[in-house]
Amino acid sequence: MRGRDEETGEFLSPSRSQNRREALEVLALGEKLVSLTEAQLSKLPVPESLLPHIRDCKRITANIAHKRQLAFLAKQMRREDDEVLEAIRDALDEDGEAARREVAAMHRIENWRERLLAEGDTALAALLDEYPQADRQRLRQLARNTLEERKRNKPPHSFRELYRELRDVILGAGAAADAADETIDDGHPDD
Repeated sequence: MRGRDEETGEFLSPSRSQNRREALEVLALGEKLVSLTEAQLSKLPVPESLLPHIRDCKRITANIAHKRQLAFLAKQMRREDDEVLEAIRDALDEDGEAARREVAAMHRIENWRERLLAEGDTALAALLDEYPQADRQRLRQLARNTLEERKRNKPPHSFRELYRELRDVILGAGAAADAADETIDDGHPDD
C-alpha cells in the first residue's frame, strides 16, 4: 500500500497504474535501442552498463526469449537515473527530427536539379529568384554538361557536381537565414 501523508492527505508514492505506465515507456525505449545499429547506438548517451544487455537482446531471435531479454533490459534501464533515460530520449528525438530535415532538404535539392535539367533557363530563373546568391553561369554550365553526359552515356560526374552546387546554394541560404535570425534576435532587444 502506498499510504497517505497524514498532514496534507497527499499520496506518498505513485499509483500502480503510474508505475506501470512508466515501466511500459522504458520498455518501449528499450525496443527502440535494440532496433538501432551499433553506429547509431554509439552516438547516443547510453551507459556502458546497458550496452551488453542491448547486444544480448539483439543477438537473441527466438520470440519468447527475445521478449524475456527485452524485459530484463527494461529492468536494468529502470535502475538508471531518470536524467539518463531522458537524455537518451532527447537524443533519439533529435536524431529523428534531424534525419527528417536532412531527407527533406535532399528531396528539395533533387527536385531543383531535375527541374533545371527538364526546364532549362525557366527553372534557372526561378531558382535565382529564390536564391539570388547562386552562380547563374556555373549552374547553367553544369546543367548543359549533365545533359551532354546523358546523351553520350558517360559517367554522371556533372550530374553529381550539379547536386553539390545546388546543395551549397540551398543549404548555404538556409544557414545564412538562420544566422541572420539569430543576429536580429540578439542584436535588437525588445524593450
